[in-house]
Amino acid sequence: MPYPFTAADLEALREWDTPTICNALEVVAPHRRGYGFTVRPMTAVFPKLKPICGLARTGTQRAAFPSGRSKDADKATRIAWYSYVADAELPTVVCLQDLDDTPGVGAFWGEVNSAVHLGLGAQGVVTNGSVRDLDMFAPGFQGIAGVVNPSHAHVHIVAVNVDVTIHGMQVKNDDVVHADLHGAVVIPHDVVTRIPAAIDLLTRKEKVILDMARSRGFNIEKLKQALAQSEDIH
Repeated sequence: MPYPFTAADLEALREWDTPTICNALEVVAPHRRGYGFTVRPMTAVFPKLKPICGLARTGTQRAAFPSGRSKDADKATRIAWYSYVADAELPTVVCLQDLDDTPGVGAFWGEVNSAVHLGLGAQGVVTNGSVRDLDMFAPGFQGIAGVVNPSHAHVHIVAVNVDVTIHGMQVKNDDVVHADLHGAVVIPHDVVTRIPAAIDLLTRKEKVILDMARSRGFNIEKLKQALAQSEDIH
């Protein structure tokens, strides 16, 4: 399907952290101000890695109990998952929802799957479940997870290409997802290319206030002046 943005547009958004992207969305998509992002703490495997941004590849998993399927059926489901992740025209971000009552009992994400998914074109994963093998995670593949856990237990893929909810963020196939150590946010397709200009505007408006706040003799009167000047920037 055609997208109203390019791989270069998505790559450009990786230059800003996820809170900055959220700020820009308040300008270009104000109706989404109260939703579309994760709302619980998450753990980043590589806190210093630049943000990830790509098309969502969605699915669900469980690990607390065996799948109840045959070994061949489990294998077929996992192959279907890998095939789905690989079938993308642009870079991807995997969004895998853990359906267990206590998410994170078993980790799907560790040394092997981080390497496999990186090789299939994914920049990282956002999950309410767990990650493990932190010191052996594929370099450059980001893991944004709910918890860290040592075991994979009975981990298995439940469903492929389904709508998911990860820590309050609803995601469907091909949504644009931006994520870093702060969490993740969904960017509507029609505003992807408008984000840089919105960030430029917000940066200029904030600079007036920050410069004043960091100056000598800063006080409430100067703050009022800076706020007024900021409001005049368009």
